Amino acid sequence: MNKYQKEYIYRINRVIDYIEANINKELSLERLSDVANFSPFHFHRIFSAFTGETLNGFIKRKRIERAASILLSEPDTSITEVAYYCGYNSPSVFCRNFKERFKVSAQEFRSSWDENSKNRQLDSKSGKLDEGSNAYVCDIESQTIWRKEMKNVIEVREMPAMNVIYCRHKGEYNQIGAAYDKLFKWAGPRGLLNHPECKGITYYHDDPKVTAQENIRQSACITVFEDVKTEGEIGKMQIPGGRYAVGHFEVNEQEFQQAWDSMCLWVAQSGYQPADASPYELYHNNHEEHPQKKFIVDICIPVKPL
Repeated sequence: MNKYQKEYIYRINRVIDYIEANINKELSLERLSDVANFSPFHFHRIFSAFTGETLNGFIKRKRIERAASILLSEPDTSITEVAYYCGYNSPSVFCRNFKERFKVSAQEFRSSWDENSKNRQLDSKSGKLDEGSNAYVCDIESQTIWRKEMKNVIEVREMPAMNVIYCRHKGEYNQIGAAYDKLFKWAGPRGLLNHPECKGITYYHDDPKVTAQENIRQSACITVFEDVKTEGEIGKMQIPGGRYAVGHFEVNEQEFQQAWDSMCLWVAQSGYQPADASPYELYHNNHEEHPQKKFIVDICIPVKPL
């Protein structure tokens, strides 16, 4: 990849970050091309060539998927409120787009996600619950026993905002290692890995209940403590501070799903609900140096009172 391609990717990532932070606002071609510092005439073609989605298609998908996630996590918020919050000026347009995307109405989608559905996967292409994939309902009692036996602790606490640099990954969760390799190779020679407080973070941009696997995006991040000039696939952002349910775990690679299930069930019993923000994993060690190759990790889910 030459320096010109790197500059294009850097600008496109900047636009994607802007869209996610302003999903409820008008996102005109003129405004987004200005963020990218490309001419409006060329920008929509550049965006499509590098992301595989049209600019309007990406915005439409992100708005509908954000809305679907809120419908599931905030059952008392009206469909009209969700539509306006996600940037729709017309509830009827929202409802039409939602049914086009998920093949069911917004109300049917919300109703289908009953109490026992929280741990089933959603086939985001058909809009139907997929009983065959991860087909089980988590047992609250067994998860609680597992958490105690593993001496894992979950609590709600205020987390600080963190400045990070990132390399973005799209697709299968377990392939994010390639993004971390690129990030470390870029950050290492610049001395950014040597800071004693430097931590690795995996930041989740999409909700797997509503986003197809091939479109799920994660950011491989490290915390930074000075202003860093980034380039190419390496971008920078701030992870918001605030109130999070924080679970401290020591797990191997196969136990991450169990840890996440344990977190979700704990939140459901805590008097809190997930807030409309992204969760992340905060790593406290290099698992390769652990005698049992385990990750010492905090799973952090943004929450608000139920």
